[in-house]
Amino acid sequence: MRVDRYAVAVSQIYLERLQRVRAAMTERGVDTLLLSVGHDLPYLTGYLAMPLERLTMLVVPRDGDATLVIPRLEAPRVAEQPGVFDLLPWNETDDPTAVVAKLASGARTLAIGDQMWARFLVELLPQLPRATYTRAVDVVGPLRMVKDQAEIDALTAASAAVDRIAAELQAGQIRLVGRTEAEVSSDLSERILAEGHQKVNFAIVAAGENAASPHHHAGSRVITENEIVLCDFGGTMNGYCSDITRCVFTGEVAADVAEAYEVLQRAQAASVSSAAIGTPCQDIDSAARNVIAEAGFGEYFVHRTGHGIGLEEHEDPYIVQGNASPLEAGHAFSVEPGIYLPGKWGMRLEDIVVATESGPLSLNNVDHGLPVVA
Repeated sequence: MRVDRYAVAVSQIYLERLQRVRAAMTERGVDTLLLSVGHDLPYLTGYLAMPLERLTMLVVPRDGDATLVIPRLEAPRVAEQPGVFDLLPWNETDDPTAVVAKLASGARTLAIGDQMWARFLVELLPQLPRATYTRAVDVVGPLRMVKDQAEIDALTAASAAVDRIAAELQAGQIRLVGRTEAEVSSDLSERILAEGHQKVNFAIVAAGENAASPHHHAGSRVITENEIVLCDFGGTMNGYCSDITRCVFTGEVAADVAEAYEVLQRAQAASVSSAAIGTPCQDIDSAARNVIAEAGFGEYFVHRTGHGIGLEEHEDPYIVQGNASPLEAGHAFSVEPGIYLPGKWGMRLEDIVVATESGPLSLNNVDHGLPVVA
């Protein structure tokens, strides 16, 4: 009989992850892990559940086999992983919370996924009245933060894809002047899919004064000559996310913009350089923030320096003041300082970085300058 070596290798990845999860459960005194919608589920099974009113639940006992409880109509979407979990479809007339309660009946401490709908937890509580509850993120979160080589390879491929689009933007191959922000956003989205992503997560296009709003929604504003255009875009490619921000200028760069952008470049480079293993996350934030503050723009840097990235575009670890957690090998995160002058302009420069034993590895390598385009 032919053995699908790829399927065996994939199953082994999930088995190893479950082993690490069970070790963390033992350390934290958790008897059973319950994961519904959210990205902890595909991390352990390969299946991303739709956020339906029908219950999906992975039940992972500390000692025993894992079971994926799923609506029968969704079962065909699951790639079964023999030895990783048993698949238990339920019918429309079944009570799925009762099914879960039966599987977890011997547990005294349950770890619940953050994305479980409140309605299902409320239904479950009276069926397991002796149990105590904690957050599953405390069990799975630290494991998901440390990316293995397969995950880093996936992030690298996704980053290379958006790098190619950013290079097209910088080369003037994506027309800006005379088009609306929304039209350019749509153009970027099409290119993200053409580059191999299965999903567009966002395509921010903000011109001139609109760029002073970090999460500006691209609209009917027409891009004109002699203004900055901020483009922040990314998607999901083979399960892992990309995220990049580059700015361009549609004419001769104004002196105040050039001055601020030089500061921004130095701040971003300082932050990336500081991201060595063992460095507290807040110190990586400080490395960028100090450069910007010393240049007199401190009040105009209004957000954290970065966020973790992986199966989700925003996840742990967060590069922000107050997060004293040290970087570990395999942590992947954005470094994206910004300067935003309300009513005038804004700018941001973003790369995805991985902490490695040999130092910070930038996954985005397209030019960091402020090119002039049409």
